[in-house]
Amino acid sequence: MNLEQRITQHFEDSIETKRQAAAMLTPLIARAARLMTDSLLANGKILVCGNGGSAADAQHFAAELVGRFERERPELRALALTTDTSILTAVGNDYSFNEIFSKQVNAFGIEGDVLLAISTSGNSGNVLAAINAARERGMRIVALTGKGGGLIGEILSADDVHLCVPHTRTARIQEVHLLCIHCLCDAIDVRLLGED
Repeated sequence: MNLEQRITQHFEDSIETKRQAAAMLTPLIARAARLMTDSLLANGKILVCGNGGSAADAQHFAAELVGRFERERPELRALALTTDTSILTAVGNDYSFNEIFSKQVNAFGIEGDVLLAISTSGNSGNVLAAINAARERGMRIVALTGKGGGLIGEILSADDVHLCVPHTRTARIQEVHLLCIHCLCDAIDVRLLGED
C-alpha cells in the first residue's frame, strides 16, 4: 500500500465508523443534549474532563459553550477541568494523578450539574474517579468512550448516558468524539434558541 492509498484508507475507515456510530449513538446524543440543556436551564453547569486528546476535546466543548458554537447566544456554564495547571500539578503531586479531576468535581460540582467524562479506552483512572465523585454529589454523567466502554461502561447507571464509539482504534474514536461534541453543541443551541 503506498502513502496515498494509506491516507485514503484512513478516510474510508473514518467514514464507515461514523456511519456505524450514527446508527447507534443518535438517540443517545439527543438524550445527552436534553440532560445538559435541562441542567443549564436550571442554572446548573457542565464540568468536562479527559486526558491527552480527550483533554483537548474537553476544552473544545467548554469553549463552544462559553463562547459560541455557530450562533450568537448568551454564555453557557461549562468548565474544562483540564486547564488549571496549578490545581493539576498540586493535586497530582500532593495526592495522586487519579484525583486531579475528582477533587475539582468535589469543589465545583453540585446536584443537578452534568459531568462530561471523556476516555477513549473507558479505563482512565482519573476519569473514573471523577465519575464516582460526580455520582456522590448528585450529578448526572455523560461519558464518551470507545473500545467497548471499558471500566466506565461498567460503572454507569441507567440515569447516565454512555456514548461508546463502536471501534477499537484511538484515532477513529477521537474523530467520532469530536463529531459527538459538535452534535451536542448544536442540539443544546437548538433547544435553547430554536431552529436557526
